[in-house]
Amino acid sequence: MSTYAIGDLHGCYNEWMALLDVLSFNPAQDTLWLVGDVVNRGPDSLACLREAEGLGSAVRCVLGNHDFHLLVAARGGGNLKSNPGLQAVLEAPDRERLLDWLQQQPLAVRDGNRLMTHAGLLPQWSLAQTEALAGEVQAALASDQSGAFLSQLYGNHPDRWRDELDGMDRLRCIVNVLTRMRFIDADGRLDFKANQGIDSAPAGFAPWFQFPRDDDPELLFGHWAALEGHAPYARVHVDALDTGCAWGGLLTALNLATGERTSVPSHKSLGAAQ
Repeated sequence: MSTYAIGDLHGCYNEWMALLDVLSFNPAQDTLWLVGDVVNRGPDSLACLREAEGLGSAVRCVLGNHDFHLLVAARGGGNLKSNPGLQAVLEAPDRERLLDWLQQQPLAVRDGNRLMTHAGLLPQWSLAQTEALAGEVQAALASDQSGAFLSQLYGNHPDRWRDELDGMDRLRCIVNVLTRMRFIDADGRLDFKANQGIDSAPAGFAPWFQFPRDDDPELLFGHWAALEGHAPYARVHVDALDTGCAWGGLLTALNLATGERTSVPSHKSLGAAQ
C-alpha cells in the first residue's frame, strides 16, 4: 500500500496515465493525493476529471485556482477564458456530476503533521487553523448560496489575513492564500503580480516558504511551475510538486512514505511556465 502526491495535472491526462503505469498504481490498495489544478492549460481536462472522480476513495484532492476558474465559469456566472479543454467539460453529458465532485473537494488535506494545499501555507497559520479556515470555504461551496459565493470570489483584496475579516472578504482571502499565494512580505501580505521564479520577487517580498514557522510540518504544494519542483532556501519542510507538465516539463509523483520522486515527461509544450 503506497500513497503518492502528484503535482498539477492541468488536463495532461496521457501523462497522468503514463505516470500511474510507471508507479504500478493499484486503486484497490494505493492512494493518490492530487495537489489541485486538475483542469485547464492541457489538452484533456474532461478525461482528468472523469478519472479523478471515478477513482473514488483512492483519491484525495484539493482545489487549485484553475479548478475554481472552472467552477466560477460553470456556476458563478464568470467568463470562461478560451480553452477547448474546459469547454469540453461544460458541454459533457456528465458535467453536473463532475462539477459536483469538484465542488465538494477541500482546500486542505491533512494527515497528522503533513498538510497538502495547492499554493502553500501562511507562516502565521497553524495546521489546525488552516483546516478550520479551509472548512469555512468548503461550507460555502456546499451551501445554497454557493453560486453567489463563486460570483464574488475573484479579487485581490484583502491582500493580508486578519482574524477579524468576515463575509466575502474573509472567504476570498482564505481562497487566495491557499490557491494563489507565491510571494508574501513579513506581515503575510500577498503579492499577485509576480509569478515566475524566486528572482522575480518584488521588493520587500519573498516566497512564502522562506519565512520561518513556530512548528515543523511537512507541507505539500503545487501551483508554482517556475520552481521546477524545488523550493530554494526554504526555512520549512516543503515539497514542491508542480514540475510544469502543461508547459513541456514533467509530471511528478512523490511517494509519501519513502520521499522518492518519479516523473514522466510532458507530451507537448504549451509555452513558458506561469
